[in-house]
Amino acid sequence: MTQSTPPQTPWTAAEARACIRLPTAHDHKYTRGVLGVVTGSRRYPGAAVLTTAAALATGLGMVRFYPDAAHADLAKLVLQRSPEVVVAPGKVHAWLLGSGVAPAGGGSWSDWLRHRQMTATRAQAAPTVLDAGALHLAGTLRAPTLITPHAGELATLLSVRGVPVSHRAIAADPLHWAALAQQTLGVTVLLKGAHTVVAGDGVCITLAPSTPWLATAGTGDVLAGIVGALVATWHQELANQLALMAQLAATGAYIHARAADKASGGGPLTTTALIDSIAQVVGELLGAQE
Repeated sequence: MTQSTPPQTPWTAAEARACIRLPTAHDHKYTRGVLGVVTGSRRYPGAAVLTTAAALATGLGMVRFYPDAAHADLAKLVLQRSPEVVVAPGKVHAWLLGSGVAPAGGGSWSDWLRHRQMTATRAQAAPTVLDAGALHLAGTLRAPTLITPHAGELATLLSVRGVPVSHRAIAADPLHWAALAQQTLGVTVLLKGAHTVVAGDGVCITLAPSTPWLATAGTGDVLAGIVGALVATWHQELANQLALMAQLAATGAYIHARAADKASGGGPLTTTALIDSIAQVVGELLGAQE
């Protein structure tokens, strides 16, 4: 397959600030965006907590967490950290699926049930962020779609779709492979790693690196929650502005990286500290003047 990489666009504070929607005096929780979340499993319950908390910290109207009878324990964990999360089905403006869920065809009974829930979300079409165990849905949804793989996950996804490649090859040239994945799958690609890049329709966005301390368990779940919140707040525009998805993905990655820098302070960080830094980073972006 021949393919040329689109021109690179660096992402700065100015671009990120333009992608943060400020509430007005006329807004309420439903107009500010409702994010439906199907994340976490018995093996990785923390993913449910981290994705929902990160989305709330980024700013939106409501998070709806979707458990079922087999995942009532996940709902309890989510509510302990974030009691404002709504644990009930209803109308959503965007979906976040798959964080903390094993890939399709593997995992436990708990993962299988989560895959059933993720498949059922097609009935309520809305802009969708696919992470981890939901990546196999890339290219199958009618709504605008963003995937958030690391190099290993993208290598698996492309190989299954007839483009064999190793995770080492992707890590060595992330721009090329993110752009190829975007063309192959027809989705926006946020390829996370030491050099995070975003590939949209005709555009590749590069992100400045963050602290290496960010390479720790759970930080990818936080990134998914940040991006999910941004997508929910811009759901109306995404229906007619597909290029906006890449901009929102880049903004989510930008916020994630700057929150990591703040939480680290030059030393180790935890995902809890990372989440606690998100709102401050958003506030600083909105108040910055360049």
